[in-house]
Order: sequence, then structure tokens, then C-alpha cells
Amino acid sequence: MSDFQNSSTFSEKMRRIRFRRTRETTRIRDELRIIPKWLIVAIIVLFIAAQVGFFIGNFVFHAMSNPPGEVFPFPHNAPLSAVSVASMITAASIPLAAFLLLVGYVSRDSKRRGMNSTLWTLLVLILSPGWLALGFFIYFLMREPLPYNCPQCGATVGARFNYCPTCKCNLRPSCPQCKREVGELDKFCPYCACELTGVSGAGAAPLPNDSPSLRGSV
Repeated sequence: MSDFQNSSTFSEKMRRIRFRRTRETTRIRDELRIIPKWLIVAIIVLFIAAQVGFFIGNFVFHAMSNPPGEVFPFPHNAPLSAVSVASMITAASIPLAAFLLLVGYVSRDSKRRGMNSTLWTLLVLILSPGWLALGFFIYFLMREPLPYNCPQCGATVGARFNYCPTCKCNLRPSCPQCKREVGELDKFCPYCACELTGVSGAGAAPLPNDSPSLRGSV
């Protein structure tokens, strides 16, 4: 049977996604690198522009006031007002910058995982402001595992594939009795207690060549 057949329950699909995602070897530094550089530069430029614009507007208003001396938020203490304004703009900019960076990350990360980048980017944009970042929670819960290279031929394969479409290498060993995916070091199937003898590749007997799992990878 296909590892992700249509009759599988949602919870079963999520369990398999989480199981395969645990095999990913990612580092925070590498994840941050996929954020578009132009977006980072744009956020920095907007932050500087906000600081400069507010300072200019505040002190122009101060110079034009009659009598002079009214500076926000401390009318008669210009240095303290400048520090206060800079702090307020920074405090408001941090969550906004984090939101924009996360949107850029989702756009790039969904694309490299073979997902619909436009759809997921629109989802997080629509849901996040009014639903307290709900769109991001949904994305990180539902995102696909990363593709990887076939250990036999080196071709790039989807993380849901059971067999490599290039060389038919058994990528996801399954129990020969219940056909469920098993771990690479399992000696017994955790679902039906079948002994995983005659192992092939990563630790379990492969399915027969005429198994339907050869005909579907998703």
C-alpha cells in the first residue's frame, strides 16, 4: 500500500511527517541564511528611516512651536526625549521585523520543501495579524520534510518517497507483515511485533517488487 494513501487518517499522516522530519539535520545558522537578503536590507533601511524621520519631525515641530521648548515626550529635556523616542521606535520595530523575517523564511522554506510557496505565504499573511501568528503555527506543524539524496544513486528524492524513482532503492523500510514504516534500528515492528529479519538497507525487509507502494510516493 502507499505510505500516504488517501484512506490514511489525518493523525496518521501527521505522525509519519513528524517521524520523517526527525531525521532532518538542520542548524539555526543555516535556516537563517535562507531568509532573502533584500528583505533584511529593506527592514534595516526602514528602521533607520523611521528613526531619522521621527527625530526630524519632532525637532522641526519644536523649532516652529511658539514658545519653543515643547519636545515629545519630555517638553524641556531634549536628550531624554531623543532616547525615549529611539527606544519606542525600536520596541515597535522588533515585532514587526520578526514578522516580516518569518514571512520571508516561510516563502523560501516552503519552496525548498516542494510546497506551494505562494499559498503558504498568503496563509501566514492573512492569519497572523488577527490570529496571533496562527498562520506560522499551522505552517510549522504541517510543513513537509526536506528532500534528501538517495543513499544509493545520489538523486534528490522527496522525503515521503518509499523508493527512489531513479534506482528503486528502498528509502523507507517497512514491516513485511503490516507494511508500516519502521525505524532503521528496530528489531521488531512496533505495530504488529513482527520480527524484522532478512533486513535490507536501513533495517527492515523491503516490500515485494509488485507492492503498490512502488507505484505511489505520496
